[in-house]
Amino acid sequence: MEHSEDEQLQRVDSLPDAELASTSSGFSSILSTEDTQSATSPGDISTISGSSGEIPAAVVADAVVPRYMEPAREGELTAGTVRDRCVGRNNKGVSWGFTSVIGRRREMEDAVSVIPGFMSRTCDHVGGCTAPGSRTSAEISPIHFFGVYDGHGGSQVANYCKRRMHEVVAEELDRESTIDGNEWQRRWEVAFSSGFEKADNEVLTEAPEMVGSTAVVVVLSGCQIITSNCGDSRAVLCRGNQTIPLTVDHKPDRQDELMRIEGVGGKVISWNGARVFGVLAMSRAIGDRYLRPSIIPVPEITFMTRTDDDECLILASDGLWDVMTNEEVGDVARRLLRRWRRTMVSDEISPAQAVADNLTEIAYSKNSCDNISIIVVDLKPQRKRQVRQ
Repeated sequence: MEHSEDEQLQRVDSLPDAELASTSSGFSSILSTEDTQSATSPGDISTISGSSGEIPAAVVADAVVPRYMEPAREGELTAGTVRDRCVGRNNKGVSWGFTSVIGRRREMEDAVSVIPGFMSRTCDHVGGCTAPGSRTSAEISPIHFFGVYDGHGGSQVANYCKRRMHEVVAEELDRESTIDGNEWQRRWEVAFSSGFEKADNEVLTEAPEMVGSTAVVVVLSGCQIITSNCGDSRAVLCRGNQTIPLTVDHKPDRQDELMRIEGVGGKVISWNGARVFGVLAMSRAIGDRYLRPSIIPVPEITFMTRTDDDECLILASDGLWDVMTNEEVGDVARRLLRRWRRTMVSDEISPAQAVADNLTEIAYSKNSCDNISIIVVDLKPQRKRQVRQ
């Protein structure tokens, strides 16, 4: 039986604690048919359906090494002028959850990457620090990486991006010399653009030219959310009661993309939706060499300064976005996170994992016909909770 969108949101909002606690197991039973089988782990959804975690203590211990700056001279900007510490402190307290299921597709072509502490930098070095000159801005802290890759024509490119994308971005960032002032954004733009191009060149030896993948990745520092997107996977930020898009889908009929494609001799044909040469329903991707230069691996990069009102990040493939709007996803996430934080005890799954599981269940119940991959990053510091007696 199908539910209307309003009923779905009302159902989530009215879930009692006991039902919330059983959501994950209920979802497994819904997808316990052929639909749950993965190309990498046939018949065992537990190995692919999701995982959650917090930043390991070892990562923080290795990364957080105090490096104190010289005292500010008279007239210089001091920490108290802006903030006395970075929004995310030492990027501690970040937890996440994710799901990645085959859904109603015959094959699994999605891939998900969660790399806590993929590099370690001071907030000043990352750029965009909200508390320049403060103690936390000068401490080396872990920088986290999250990525969703939605393959098409096969899983090879998506899986390669899962294994390699965070490495090439780090490599390219290290090539860039330190840039002061507002030019820190340019440094990240070059690193992401060069990194995506490098990954695109490397997949030539990994996959046929008719295989490709989207790539939406987020780098999370103590003060910045840096997003790089290529394709129609998507990332949003839940801040207070707002749901803020961090990416804009690369669709062939997006006006600027249509002009670019036609400018290089390509065509956009309506065939079950707008498609490049009637084939591909996105205008940018990693791989897909047979459609160059219409299809390009060039990402769009956005920068969002973190605030204390930030609730969570959500990255997902179009298996979610095809059946839910940004606002619907954000509404569900906020309601569940706030309730789960109030009721969670130490032996239960994380709030972020609860959101990922529930969004996957809702997308499936709304007849999503694609693979569904979702990462939820909880941006609120984790408080110690007492085990309920």
